[in-house]
Order: sequence, then C-alpha cells, then structure tokens
Amino acid sequence: MRELIDDAARAAAHGDVPVSALVLDASGAVIGRGRNERELRHDPTAHAEMIALRQAADATGDWHLEGTTLLVTLEPCPMCAGAILAARVPTVVFGAWDDKAGAAGSVYDLLRDRRLPHRAEVYAGIEAEACAAQLREFFATLR
Repeated sequence: MRELIDDAARAAAHGDVPVSALVLDASGAVIGRGRNERELRHDPTAHAEMIALRQAADATGDWHLEGTTLLVTLEPCPMCAGAILAARVPTVVFGAWDDKAGAAGSVYDLLRDRRLPHRAEVYAGIEAEACAAQLREFFATLR
C-alpha cells in the first residue's frame, strides 16, 4: 500500500485526486497499474481501478481476471465496483473509506451484494490513515 500511496501523489501532480491501484496475478506479480487520470485525459472513466483493470486485461489477453487481487488507496466507487465484478476479480484490498461514493461497504456494498452473479472478498482499511491523509491534504489545497 505504501507503493500505491507514493504513486497516487503523481496523480495529484496533474490535478487529479490522488488515487492509485494495482492488479496482482496469483503469484503476486503486477499485471496492471493505474492512477486517477480524469483531468489529465479529460475522461470521466479514467479512475485508477479502471486503468489498472484495462492494463491487466491487456497483459493477460483476457478480460476474465480470475485469480487476481486489486489493491487501491481509496474504496472503489460504483463504476469501478461494477468493472471489478465484470472482470471477475475475486479479491479487493483498499486503504481509505469513501463515505460519499464508496461501493465496497460504506455507502453501497456492490462488491459483496448476494443479488449479483459475482462477488469479491474485500479487505478494507489497509494503511487507511495514510491514504486518507493524502486525500485530505489534496482537497485542502483546493480550498
């Protein structure tokens, strides 16, 4: 998670919310990496998770990302949670909770919703304070 926090700072450097994500294969190798790039790309879908999932799919040659783990500094939003489930990612690890738009247990719990055909195991709050502090600092500079 510390590596992700450092990487997230690069997103803030171009005006994006500092969030970073990695997709690891079953052996722990990085197969996808992303950071928020909505401002950089002028793309509303350029969230860290989406970019990391696309890279992982490219790296494996398959959109089924079974056996992988997604790590991200902020709880995934509904869009990202939907993509995570569509890609069949079985495990999600995140840092800070998102009490405004989180979809992994705070506002919504899409990743574990039994009504959906696929679910993910969620590990929340890893380095939560460091991840949250980075976000607080970013937003404080905007005010």
